[in-house]
Amino acid sequence: MAQVPQRFFDALAVRTWCGLALSALGRAREEIDAINVYPVADGDTGTNLYLTVESAAAAVEAVFSGHEAGDTGTGRGPSLAEAARAMAHGALIGARGNSGTILAQLLRGMAQVLAERGEGARADETWNEGARTEASELRRALRRAADSARQAVAHPVEGTVLTVASAAADAADRARGGCDAVARAAYEGARTALAATPGQLPALERAGVVDAGGHGLVTVLAALVETLTGQAPSAVRAPHARVPEPEDGTAADGECPPGQGGPAFEVIYLLEAGDAAVARLRQRLDALGDSLVVVGGDGLWNVHVHVDDAGAAVEAGVEAGRPYRIRITHFGQGDVHTTGGGRPPRERAQRAVVAVVPGEGLAGLYTEAGARAVLARPGEPPAGAELAEAVRRAHAREVVLLPNDAELRHTAAAAADQARAEGVRVALIPTRSAVQGIAALAVHEPGRRFDEDVVAMTSAAGATRYAEVAVAERQSWTTAGICQAGDVLGLIDGDVAVIGSDVTATATTVLDRMLAAGGELVTLVLGDDAPEDVAGHLETRVREAYLAVDTVVYRGGRQGSLLLIGVE
Repeated sequence: MAQVPQRFFDALAVRTWCGLALSALGRAREEIDAINVYPVADGDTGTNLYLTVESAAAAVEAVFSGHEAGDTGTGRGPSLAEAARAMAHGALIGARGNSGTILAQLLRGMAQVLAERGEGARADETWNEGARTEASELRRALRRAADSARQAVAHPVEGTVLTVASAAADAADRARGGCDAVARAAYEGARTALAATPGQLPALERAGVVDAGGHGLVTVLAALVETLTGQAPSAVRAPHARVPEPEDGTAADGECPPGQGGPAFEVIYLLEAGDAAVARLRQRLDALGDSLVVVGGDGLWNVHVHVDDAGAAVEAGVEAGRPYRIRITHFGQGDVHTTGGGRPPRERAQRAVVAVVPGEGLAGLYTEAGARAVLARPGEPPAGAELAEAVRRAHAREVVLLPNDAELRHTAAAAADQARAEGVRVALIPTRSAVQGIAALAVHEPGRRFDEDVVAMTSAAGATRYAEVAVAERQSWTTAGICQAGDVLGLIDGDVAVIGSDVTATATTVLDRMLAAGGELVTLVLGDDAPEDVAGHLETRVREAYLAVDTVVYRGGRQGSLLLIGVE
């Protein structure tokens, strides 16, 4: 069924465009993943673009929902400026990979112009200047998008999404007519430029494909055409050749895989920092690696870089400001990122464990134990698409999924269903805390039958009581009485059991109550804000008061709570 065209580029048009772009990328995701060879042949460009736009669309929907909830009968929706800024912010905080980070900056560039133009134009209003003025603003938005994205990349390369974006802006500049004509010209210009990318980038020419990121941008621009005309372009799929099958069995991407001529890690994080600090950060990261893209502004940035020393890249962010949502991907041998360079495609592993973890320290612990960790920042739980992609990236026939949070159980179940539909056997163990996940992982045996392994892991998790010590953010009623903002809360199995004023004293009370029912092993996971002496005090308490009970201590990093406690 044809889409109802949006006559004016207003807030409703932004909402429609995000929804159509998300649907189009969902359909094209696998095709785009399949042709991804630059800058790293990791097969995830389509997925990264999808997740980036998913975050943008969710932010726009939240703005509309907020206006609907506060509607007083005026019927006035959000302004164009509000919708555009939400789109840009959502894309920024949800950007994934090199391609998603660049797309976030493209959307931010457009949003800057649209917000300037649309401060007073709400979803139920139209501009009075006429189609020509609207078209001129859309042309300027596309130009700002292309220029700002190019400036965000440390070393721009032709034959990539940057080239396609510039071609779209050039074509839009030459277009005459209303917004629909400008959008169609931008799409056609981008599509033509995409077809020429193999002649500009040797890696693409050797693989016989067009640029994957550029293909994604063409898909997004096709959605813009459909938004403004009501009809999808007749040939949305960008032309590209099929990857040739070499006679000697080697991969055709022609890329030198990371670890054999390229950096070993992809590092991505959000960063709260000022402009001057980010300028210094760019210089430092540029010296550490390549594929550097830093996008954002107004104190919030998304940083993407490929490096050999992931720790140094994160440390540089710490020196510049406050990094969070840190994602480190190892382009290791056998990983999907390194398929090629003379090796046949990697066979699926028999079994893998995917776990959601609340802090960088635990992410490292889980990874060392053989699991694929999905980092969840406080108040920022992973979406179902992210968990499904983590299962997909595990590249295994059988996957054990550990949500490690009671509130994530339904999200994890949806991700498991999606993976099962793709032919992966998934078992969801309903772990409600990271310490239960640690217990489950401790008994994981990949060589065992799948059902037996799942039963053993489920039993270990279920036999582990869990607790956390946190600081109350506001006054509220709890199962232990009324707490005030700033009180120290001790939660056992999800319920508030202790309200105190001192972290160490509250933690000791919680631990005593847990060990009153018995136990053999105490696991302590310390957050960054926990007192330095709390672990030593608790270890001494266990040693002196509870015979034959062992204690193990881990550093969890920025995990939200001050302390996690597990008793097995």
